[in-house]
Amino acid sequence: MDDLADFLRTRRARVRPESVGLHADTRRRVSGLRREEVAHLSGVSVDYYVRLEQGRARRPSAQVLDALARALDLDEVEREHLHRLANRPARPRRRPSVARPRPELLRVLDLVADAPAFLIDHRMTVLAANRLADLLYGRSVAGLNIARHVFLNEEGRDLFADWEDCTLDTVGHLRLAAGRCPDDPELASLIGELALHSERFRQLWARADVRTRTHGRKVYRHPSVGRLELHQENFVLPDCAGTELIVQSVAPGSADHDSLRLLAALGATGDPVVPDAV
Repeated sequence: MDDLADFLRTRRARVRPESVGLHADTRRRVSGLRREEVAHLSGVSVDYYVRLEQGRARRPSAQVLDALARALDLDEVEREHLHRLANRPARPRRRPSVARPRPELLRVLDLVADAPAFLIDHRMTVLAANRLADLLYGRSVAGLNIARHVFLNEEGRDLFADWEDCTLDTVGHLRLAAGRCPDDPELASLIGELALHSERFRQLWARADVRTRTHGRKVYRHPSVGRLELHQENFVLPDCAGTELIVQSVAPGSADHDSLRLLAALGATGDPVVPDAV
């Protein structure tokens, strides 16, 4: 499959004709824009755009890509993804290096005592976590792949109260990672595994949506403390490609703050929080 062609087709199908000043008549047989409409809106020939969607035209210019991004109403994340797909240089296949958190980062995790915090790589595998993160997931989460946990694990589905939103974020993240690391065999294997075993993943992957999350609400349904709404901040680590520090906090004095303190207290007493489940 040509990733650039696939991305252009799915973005074209998403644009409503009336949103770009075109009349949407009842005889229209395609969802979204026609190929010739995208070509006219972006100022390229119809033949050239058709060849782009068929994977027969390679390395379009930055100006053409920006024009296509405007015609297809791409946001900034999607525009950067389009450029990455189109201008990916040929290079020998090599195995991406395995991220190893610096000792200083591990100390930072331990210093975050009142909020779940963990490090993940571009494949959404947890590299390290603090005590509250382990208690939140009911297990030692180092080595856990969150994408597998979301799509393939019943315990994961039960844990995430906003499961459908989590699936959107997860697939959008993996789409971006696949564009940035096209030669990563472990990432390709993970995507294949998810597509093989999850209908929801297959449906979302076919949409070719990309998204990045820098902050937002994260809601859990914990078996011991009930509903727990946390505010998540994602910090990209510039010297560790693809690695993010995630910290999930609550407002002091809130009901969620009390629930998080209860979770920490249960862990301190040694009482089981939830059964360990991979």
